[in-house]
Amino acid sequence: MAGGNGKAFGRRVAFHRKKLGYSQREFAAVLDRSETWLSQVERGVRKIDRMSVLERLAVALGVPLPELAPEQKVVAASSEAPKAATTLSLALSSSEALGAVLSDAHSVDLDRLDAGSERAWEYAHGSRYDDLAGLLVDLLPDLERAERQTDAEAHRRACVAKARAYHAAAGVLSKLGETAAAWVAVDRAIHAADEAGDPLLMAEGAFRLSIVFQATRRFDLAMRAAASAAEAIAGLAADGDPAAVAVRGALHLQLAVAASRINEGDAAYRYLDTARRAGEQLGEDRNDYNTEFGPTNVLLHEVAVAVELGDAGRAVRVAARADAARLSPERQARLLIEVARAHAQLRESDAVVSSLREAMRIAPEQVEASARVRDLVADLVRAGRGMSPEVQELASRLKVDT
Repeated sequence: MAGGNGKAFGRRVAFHRKKLGYSQREFAAVLDRSETWLSQVERGVRKIDRMSVLERLAVALGVPLPELAPEQKVVAASSEAPKAATTLSLALSSSEALGAVLSDAHSVDLDRLDAGSERAWEYAHGSRYDDLAGLLVDLLPDLERAERQTDAEAHRRACVAKARAYHAAAGVLSKLGETAAAWVAVDRAIHAADEAGDPLLMAEGAFRLSIVFQATRRFDLAMRAAASAAEAIAGLAADGDPAAVAVRGALHLQLAVAASRINEGDAAYRYLDTARRAGEQLGEDRNDYNTEFGPTNVLLHEVAVAVELGDAGRAVRVAARADAARLSPERQARLLIEVARAHAQLRESDAVVSSLREAMRIAPEQVEASARVRDLVADLVRAGRGMSPEVQELASRLKVDT
């Protein structure tokens, strides 16, 4: 984006940023970029040649893409969808429910289905996406049949197993950027949870729906989904049910993150305080309804909120207090990615590389699928770190040009 077009584009970015009332530092934090990066864009000296970055700018500014860059020819990102994303999406696109209705009744092995849904979450928490996709391709049809060919208590067990499996699918699909498929999975999970008569399993659905909404930048819907569910189960939590306390705490963590992403810092920290009190009430890290809620997860989300609000120093200090070893590989890697983002804001390149390499060691499939990680590595390359062997290794695995 060189020459006159680059400067014109930069002036439009600056105009709309100021119209929203953001400083360069504040808006750069919204974009997960450095203030220097944004300054270079607005001065027309930095070229944006990836559609994903340009689209993110347009969304953050609230401006249609053709209006923001009418003259710009942008090269679309050439990232190929991970195999797990394709496999899971295809599994959700098949007519398993219709096949289950029309198929002949046969014996249902509920123990096997229960074990399968538990294993699905082992894979999800372990960021083993390919293993999860392979499991669910066969498990989901069996769960659809089991729901329709059982009654009474057996029917409830089948519905619970089905909800858990679809929740696992939704959790991974949202991380892989397959938000439409994730939405379908959440919807099926909530329906199954309703059939099972399990309000906390339904609330878990709202928790995962909030994550999907955030992935599509519908923060208003994300907050509504989480807030309404938190209110609905408030009575169960007030009665001291530990699982209800945990799920409600997890919903408040989603509220905190969503608030931080719309730059509502005071609200974000209020939601965090509510979640922190829930964690203190439990007194331990738990995994009720696969939310991994507890004091350590509250710290992880405090790091994420601080990063979103541009307070990188606070993020690094909080991360130092979090013993992530007690969390799943998925959460450990997520914390490390947030720490890398904080160090990027502080322009501490070596610490960014160190955090990302450790995250890659713990959960390679998760890191390789992360658009945020690709952006961090691309920034390292643009900052002149592309000749570093460590950065070259990351760039190679993430298919980032050096």
